Parts: sequence; C-alpha cells; structure tokens
Amino acid sequence: MSTFIQLHLLTSYPPANLNRDDLGRPKTAVMGGVQRLRISSQSLKRAWRTSDLFQDKLSDHLGIRTKDMGYKIREALVSGRSLDTVLKGQKTDGDKEKLPAGKAKEIALAIAGVFGKLKSATKEHPDSDLEIEQLAHASQEEIKAISDLLESIRKTGRVPDDNELNLLRKKIKAVDISLFGRMLASSPDFNVEAAAQVAHAITVHKVAVEDDYFTAVDDLNKGEADMGAGHIGETEFAAGLFYLYICINRDLLLNNIQNDEALAGKTIQALTEAAATIAPIGKQNSFGSRAYASYILAEKGRKQPRSLSVAFLKPVTGTDIVSDAVSSLESTLNNIDKVYGSTSEGKYQVNTAKGEGRFKDLLEFVALPLSQNNDKED
Repeated sequence: MSTFIQLHLLTSYPPANLNRDDLGRPKTAVMGGVQRLRISSQSLKRAWRTSDLFQDKLSDHLGIRTKDMGYKIREALVSGRSLDTVLKGQKTDGDKEKLPAGKAKEIALAIAGVFGKLKSATKEHPDSDLEIEQLAHASQEEIKAISDLLESIRKTGRVPDDNELNLLRKKIKAVDISLFGRMLASSPDFNVEAAAQVAHAITVHKVAVEDDYFTAVDDLNKGEADMGAGHIGETEFAAGLFYLYICINRDLLLNNIQNDEALAGKTIQALTEAAATIAPIGKQNSFGSRAYASYILAEKGRKQPRSLSVAFLKPVTGTDIVSDAVSSLESTLNNIDKVYGSTSEGKYQVNTAKGEGRFKDLLEFVALPLSQNNDKED
C-alpha cells in the first residue's frame, strides 16, 4: 500500500484574473448549482515549477520542457557555445568548435527526433522541422547526455549513429518530471507516471465576474485640442477564497527519483511551500494578487486518499468566510472519519486567522516518511 500525503489549502485572492479562458475572462465552474471561480491545475503547476522557490531549492534536479530542442542544439553548434549556455539564454562568446548551419541542422534533427516526432518543413518556414510536435520534457541527465554527445562530434561534424542516439534515460532524478509526469508518445518506455495529483482550485462561495472599464492618459496631451483618453479598455476580474487539494504518492515519487530519500523530502517540502505561497502569474502587474494560504491541513497515511471539496458543495455564506470555510472543512473531515474510520495516520494544520501552528513544523511533517511520523496534530 502506498503512502499518501494530502494537502488541503484555503487561499484568499483579492480582485484578480489569475487564470483566463479563451475570451480573457477568469475561469469559472458551476459547483453546487452556483458559479465559482476556478484556477486550473496546469496554471498552478507551471507557476510552482518555474518559480524562484523551486529553482532555489531544487535547481540541480529540474528538467526542461520545450518543443525547441532542435533549435537550441543547432544554435549551440553554430555559435560554438555549450548547450547548457544556450538553454540558459546566456550570450557569452563560444569557445568551442563551430559548425556550418547546414551540418548543425542535420545533427540537431537527429537528436531532437529522439524526444518526439518533428514537424514538417514548409516553404514559408523551412526550419520548422527542428520543432517537436509536442512539448517534450527532458531531464538533467538527458540534457547532459546530449551535451556530451555534442562535445564528441563537434570537431568532425558527423551525424551521430543510432547507438549514440540512445539519449533517453529511465533512471533520472528530475523532480518536476517525477511530480507531474512525462509522456513521450514515440518512446512510451520512458514515460513517467506523475506522483502528484493537483485539483483545480475553486472558490468555496458563489462568485460573480465583474467588468473593469479603464482608461490611460497621454502624458503629453494637455487637453488643448482633444480631451479624450489615450486608451480605453475593459477587463474582467473577481475575488474569492479558493480551496485547493493536492495528493502526493510518496512511494511513487521515491521510485521516480531512484529512491533518494533526502531528495524526496526536499521535493515534498518545496511543493508544499510553493502551493502555500506562489500565486499564478496571470495579470499580476494589473492586480498584484499575491497571497499566502490562510489555512493548510496536511494529512499522511496509507488509506485511499480523498478530496474534501464536498465540504463546499453548499456555498459558504456570511461575513467571516475564512472561519466558516475552515469549520466546514474540519466538520466534513470529522464526519468522514466517523463513518469510514480514521482516514489518516497523522495530520498537522496551520491557521493564520487564529495564529495557530507553525509553517516550519508543517514542512517538517510532510517531509518525514510515515515510519518517522512525528504525530503532530493541531
């Protein structure tokens, strides 16, 4: 039986448009017969994965997700720079062997094709065949394998053979791939099952999306000829208290990262801290809608996991929404435990509305394996 770590978070965002639909409006969903605001799991995971927090804590174990690997490999070969330098966007002068563009492209096509089917070139875009059709997630180990291969063939400019193109790795320690998974349609043996399941965040109460009519003033317009605004626009926004549920299969995460216990603990802590403190980036410059979670409940155990979203099937109403939401969530958890028996073997919570718990202790709790459970309960 796997060990599961479940996180339940309540985070309040002021007026914002954190995650837009195809019309530019905040994403919504109907739950309990009323409209709620919604933030997709894709938006959340990208914000966490690309955050400074993840970079600071896990930088040596983060992969790269891109369609443009072919372009980057060609750039490295033509410019004489290392692949790592190119991927980081650094413009230092290359001190390595430089290859003609044609030969560099031939090599790049062979290597990029390992990570997925390439697009077809067209008259309008003759180099589009360097692009992979689907986003491919490469681990640090695979990036190093590509870099080593490029170093070995730079001087001769030869195209690598089939044996040298065995660049995909099953044994990796890329925590972003391990947490959120990887699918390589053309090489399914190297797929990675995601160890973390992230629900769409949804408001615990009914929400109406509002329109913001705004103008911008031309600084040089003194109103002598034209009193009108320099720009007129309209955007949509809404505010709400969101419930977010995350489930981490700790055993699967360990398996994905080659049973590195220390790295597993660091990864779970980083994901927990990111979920609590990192907001989606949508329209942040316009709204500045950054927030920390007001309430976090962490659970640990071997029983089948379950979301507590049913606590908010009936919309929360009243003036103290945070306290009412916490009460509804905790009441639902207690009732589930009465019916099914205890559904976790340890839990810890923090509540900023009451100043209860310490986030440092919560991070310690989620990092420890179940066998070392410190049985913190608040």
